[in-house]
Amino acid sequence: MTELDTADFAVVVSREDDAWEVEQLPIALTEDLAGLIHALRQQPSMAGTIGLAAVGDDFFVALRVLADEVMVFLSDVTASLDWPLAGQVVEFLELDIPDDEDLDQVLPAGDMSIFADLGLDEMELGALSGDLDLYPDEMLSSIAARLGFGAAFERAIE
Repeated sequence: MTELDTADFAVVVSREDDAWEVEQLPIALTEDLAGLIHALRQQPSMAGTIGLAAVGDDFFVALRVLADEVMVFLSDVTASLDWPLAGQVVEFLELDIPDDEDLDQVLPAGDMSIFADLGLDEMELGALSGDLDLYPDEMLSSIAARLGFGAAFERAIE
Protein backbone atom coordinates (compact mmCIF):
# COMPACT_ATOMS: atom_id res chain seq x y z
CA MET A 1 0.00 0.00 0.00
CA THR A 2 2.39 2.69 -1.10
CA GLU A 3 -0.28 4.74 -2.83
CA LEU A 4 -0.30 8.27 -1.41
CA ASP A 5 -3.67 9.32 -0.03
CA THR A 6 -5.09 12.84 0.12
CA ALA A 7 -5.12 12.44 3.91
CA ASP A 8 -1.34 11.93 3.93
CA PHE A 9 0.80 14.81 5.15
CA ALA A 10 3.99 15.58 7.02
CA VAL A 11 4.87 18.76 8.87
CA VAL A 12 7.89 20.11 10.68
CA VAL A 13 7.33 22.10 13.87
CA SER A 14 9.88 24.35 15.51
CA ARG A 15 9.76 26.93 18.27
CA GLU A 16 11.78 30.11 18.30
CA ASP A 17 11.30 33.16 20.49
CA ASP A 18 8.18 31.69 22.13
CA ALA A 19 6.44 31.27 18.76
CA TRP A 20 5.64 27.96 17.11
CA GLU A 21 6.21 27.59 13.38
CA VAL A 22 4.62 24.76 11.40
CA GLU A 23 5.52 24.05 7.78
CA GLN A 24 4.28 21.33 5.50
CA LEU A 25 6.91 18.94 4.14
CA PRO A 26 6.86 17.14 0.78
CA ILE A 27 4.25 14.38 0.78
CA ALA A 28 6.88 11.84 -0.31
CA LEU A 29 8.28 12.03 3.24
CA THR A 30 5.20 10.14 4.46
CA GLU A 31 7.01 7.08 3.09
CA ASP A 32 10.57 7.88 4.19
CA LEU A 33 11.69 7.89 7.84
CA ALA A 34 15.30 8.80 7.02
CA GLY A 35 14.04 11.68 4.89
CA LEU A 36 11.82 12.92 7.72
CA ILE A 37 14.69 12.82 10.20
CA HIS A 38 16.93 14.65 7.71
CA ALA A 39 14.27 17.35 7.20
CA LEU A 40 13.96 17.85 10.96
CA ARG A 41 17.71 18.18 11.37
CA GLN A 42 17.64 21.04 8.84
CA GLN A 43 15.53 23.16 11.21
CA PRO A 44 17.11 23.01 14.65
CA SER A 45 15.05 24.44 17.49
CA MET A 46 15.75 25.16 21.14
CA ALA A 47 13.00 22.74 22.26
CA GLY A 48 13.83 20.17 19.62
CA THR A 49 12.31 19.98 16.18
CA ILE A 50 9.06 18.04 15.91
CA GLY A 51 7.85 16.09 12.91
CA LEU A 52 4.30 14.82 12.51
CA ALA A 53 3.19 12.56 9.67
CA ALA A 54 -0.27 11.10 9.05
CA VAL A 55 -0.71 8.24 6.63
CA GLY A 56 -4.21 7.60 5.33
CA ASP A 57 -6.76 6.51 7.87
CA ASP A 58 -4.31 4.11 9.47
CA PHE A 59 -1.59 5.66 11.63
CA PHE A 60 0.64 8.58 12.46
CA VAL A 61 4.28 9.01 13.33
CA ALA A 62 5.61 11.66 15.70
CA LEU A 63 9.31 12.45 15.77
CA ARG A 64 11.44 14.80 17.79
CA VAL A 65 15.05 15.64 17.07
CA LEU A 66 16.94 17.27 19.92
CA ALA A 67 20.65 17.63 19.21
CA ASP A 68 21.84 14.10 18.35
CA GLU A 69 18.83 12.37 19.93
CA VAL A 70 15.96 11.14 17.74
CA MET A 71 12.73 10.17 19.51
CA VAL A 72 10.05 8.36 17.52
CA PHE A 73 6.46 7.37 18.33
CA LEU A 74 4.28 5.19 16.08
CA SER A 75 0.54 5.24 16.79
CA ASP A 76 -0.02 1.66 15.61
CA VAL A 77 2.75 -0.88 15.09
CA THR A 78 0.41 -3.17 13.15
CA ALA A 79 0.53 -0.63 10.29
CA SER A 80 4.09 -1.85 9.69
CA LEU A 81 2.68 -4.78 7.76
CA ASP A 82 1.12 -2.53 5.11
CA TRP A 83 2.91 0.82 5.06
CA PRO A 84 6.58 1.59 4.29
CA LEU A 85 6.92 4.41 6.83
CA ALA A 86 5.51 2.31 9.68
CA GLY A 87 7.79 -0.57 8.70
CA GLN A 88 10.80 1.75 8.76
CA VAL A 89 9.81 3.02 12.22
CA VAL A 90 9.51 -0.56 13.52
CA GLU A 91 12.97 -1.28 12.14
CA PHE A 92 14.39 1.97 13.60
CA LEU A 93 12.95 1.08 17.01
CA GLU A 94 14.22 -2.50 16.65
CA LEU A 95 10.78 -3.95 17.35
CA ASP A 96 9.35 -7.29 16.33
CA ILE A 97 6.71 -7.46 13.62
CA PRO A 98 3.32 -7.99 15.28
CA ASP A 99 1.88 -11.50 15.42
CA ASP A 100 -1.33 -12.36 13.60
CA GLU A 101 -3.31 -12.38 16.85
CA ASP A 102 -2.26 -8.76 17.52
CA LEU A 103 -3.52 -7.43 14.19
CA ASP A 104 -6.97 -6.52 15.49
CA GLN A 105 -5.52 -4.26 18.21
CA VAL A 106 -4.09 -0.75 18.12
CA LEU A 107 -0.53 -1.11 19.41
CA PRO A 108 1.36 2.16 19.91
CA ALA A 109 5.14 1.87 20.04
CA GLY A 110 8.20 3.96 20.60
CA ASP A 111 8.89 6.88 22.90
CA MET A 112 5.62 7.49 24.75
CA SER A 113 7.25 10.37 26.66
CA ILE A 114 8.28 12.16 23.46
CA PHE A 115 6.29 15.29 24.45
CA ALA A 116 6.22 14.91 28.25
CA ASP A 117 8.43 17.95 28.85
CA LEU A 118 6.06 19.99 26.65
CA GLY A 119 2.99 19.03 28.69
CA LEU A 120 1.66 15.89 26.96
CA ASP A 121 2.34 12.90 29.18
CA GLU A 122 2.54 9.22 28.25
CA MET A 123 -0.98 8.39 29.39
CA GLU A 124 -2.56 11.18 27.36
CA LEU A 125 -0.55 10.29 24.25
CA GLY A 126 -1.53 6.65 24.67
CA ALA A 127 -5.19 7.57 25.08
CA LEU A 128 -5.15 9.79 21.98
CA SER A 129 -3.41 7.22 19.81
CA GLY A 130 -5.76 4.48 20.97
CA ASP A 131 -8.98 6.43 20.35
CA LEU A 132 -10.66 4.41 17.59
CA ASP A 133 -13.13 7.25 16.93
CA LEU A 134 -10.36 9.55 15.68
CA TYR A 135 -8.50 9.49 12.38
CA PRO A 136 -4.71 10.06 12.44
CA ASP A 137 -5.04 13.69 11.30
CA GLU A 138 -7.51 14.32 14.13
CA MET A 139 -5.16 12.70 16.64
CA LEU A 140 -2.32 14.93 15.44
CA SER A 141 -4.60 17.97 15.58
CA SER A 142 -5.37 17.15 19.22
CA ILE A 143 -1.67 16.70 19.98
CA ALA A 144 -0.83 20.01 18.28
CA ALA A 145 -3.54 21.82 20.25
CA ARG A 146 -2.35 20.27 23.51
CA LEU A 147 1.24 21.32 22.81
CA GLY A 148 0.19 24.87 21.94
CA PHE A 149 0.50 25.05 18.15
CA GLY A 150 -2.97 23.92 17.11
CA ALA A 151 -3.85 26.97 15.00
CA ALA A 152 -0.50 26.96 13.17
CA PHE A 153 -0.86 23.21 12.57
CA GLU A 154 -4.35 23.60 11.08
CA ARG A 155 -3.14 26.38 8.76
CA ALA A 156 -0.20 24.26 7.59
CA ILE A 157 -2.28 21.22 6.64
CA GLU A 158 -5.10 23.09 4.87
